[in-house]
Amino acid sequence: MYLYDDLDRALLDDRVAEFRDQVARRISGELTEDEFKPLRLMNGVYLQLHAYMLRVCIPYGTLSSPQLRMLAHVARRYDRGYGHFTTRQNIQFNWIKLDELPDAIADLGKVGVHGMQTSGNCVRNITTDQWAGAAPDEIEDPRIFAEILRQHLTMHPEFSFLPRKFKIALTASAHDRAAIRVHDIGLRMHRNGAGETGFEVVVGGGLGRTPYVGKTINPFLHKRDLLSYVEAILRVYNQFGRRDNIYKARIKILVHELGAEAFGKEVEAEWRQIKDGPLALDAATIADIASRFSYPDYARLADDPTELSQARQTDKRFDTWLGNSVANHKQPGYAIVTLSLKPEGAPPGDATADQMDAIADLADKYSFGEIRVGHEQNLVLPHVAQHDLPALWRALDALGVATPNVGLVSDIIACPGLDYCSLANTRSIPVAQELTRRFRDLSLARDLGRLHINISGCINACGHHHVGHIGLLGVEKNGEEYFQVSIGGRADEKAGLGTLLGPAVPYAEVADVVEDIVAAYLELRERPDEIFLHTVERVGVEPFKERVYATR
Repeated sequence: MYLYDDLDRALLDDRVAEFRDQVARRISGELTEDEFKPLRLMNGVYLQLHAYMLRVCIPYGTLSSPQLRMLAHVARRYDRGYGHFTTRQNIQFNWIKLDELPDAIADLGKVGVHGMQTSGNCVRNITTDQWAGAAPDEIEDPRIFAEILRQHLTMHPEFSFLPRKFKIALTASAHDRAAIRVHDIGLRMHRNGAGETGFEVVVGGGLGRTPYVGKTINPFLHKRDLLSYVEAILRVYNQFGRRDNIYKARIKILVHELGAEAFGKEVEAEWRQIKDGPLALDAATIADIASRFSYPDYARLADDPTELSQARQTDKRFDTWLGNSVANHKQPGYAIVTLSLKPEGAPPGDATADQMDAIADLADKYSFGEIRVGHEQNLVLPHVAQHDLPALWRALDALGVATPNVGLVSDIIACPGLDYCSLANTRSIPVAQELTRRFRDLSLARDLGRLHINISGCINACGHHHVGHIGLLGVEKNGEEYFQVSIGGRADEKAGLGTLLGPAVPYAEVADVVEDIVAAYLELRERPDEIFLHTVERVGVEPFKERVYATR
């Protein structure tokens, strides 16, 4: 956990006081909604379909138990008793009253949580692997560098009014759990031939109306140059990015139009002017930031303790959950536990205040008081002793967050859609709920293997449908809700965009279409362990297209 200092706290206190005055002036009529809009956006406040929505930043997806309890308090006191975890490792509250927003933000500030830079044309919440600091395959803890970037780019005067919103993600593991290649800047930590640690720099990724997978412009950037190089990218974007057309304002359009090589040359020219200046990161600076993170005081434990082996043999449900939701930890005798926020018939990513309080208590008891948020809209307890797994499972099962469907067909990513969002064309949540019902049979889900369904209610792609193994995009036709269907996308280290199957299908038929696609997969796969994505890569989309549209 990163330990915030007095400067962080003073910044939040000042922002709360400023926003309280702005809200008072809006309520009195001194400010119109148009005048209030840029002020509220600076604090993560949106005006949605029915009410104001507060988006709260969870830097690099890491929460302490007191912070999670405060999120529960805000959900219970100011909202309707729940919050929605997003693909950007944030949480959203959809029903807070305008006159109570300053109090809610003040309460969040008490534990170092805020909504700054979760909206607007600035650098948004910087994200990383939800297993960071615990993953056995990572080189270093990427959160240290995410924090360096957070400190430098929060309220940075030069980058507070970019041509468009800007998203940065980092990973330090061989397997990309942070989807870095569909971000404006993606940073992959790795070692070069000399054994030095640095970053591959990927730019121009992004989804939405015009999706692109990012391009590498620097295969190896030394750690000392991280800040200066990122600043050079932002300067080039600020200078050349489109401001005359909101649909062409993202950096992905600039990289596409200039070409990655030409864009990289512009960045290189800008970077050479600043790389040896005050932005150069020496070892002492990196060590200082690293020293502000607290790490668990691990006990010396052995893997596969007796308690775990016995529980696996005597309880099949526990053994199933263990195989699905528990991953290896870099520390012997410990494990990483994913909590599924995708129960049958519920909105993906939602957690009630009571669940958040209980998870915070379990984090204190079993995970050194630490919780993570993943971009798949699930939570993680990153440091659990293996001998505690049976007891933890029983507690999670009682809370409804131990469904063993992580990474399976019912672990659906979905945006709030037309139930909340004024931009949406269709409802996303009811589709997700129906699909979880249709694939409630966990033995079938396990037989299907790894299969990601992503749902977006509009072209803005908050549900990341372009990179779903099955992607569903809501569109409007003559006032009716339809969905375009794509297959074959992925967001990992081999990121790629899905291929559109054909004409959009009516809202009422979309769950049937998904079932048809799954049925085709079962017929087409060569062996039981060939996952959906590999089948699509082998046979192409035509056999799936024929199955879906044969009777439509």
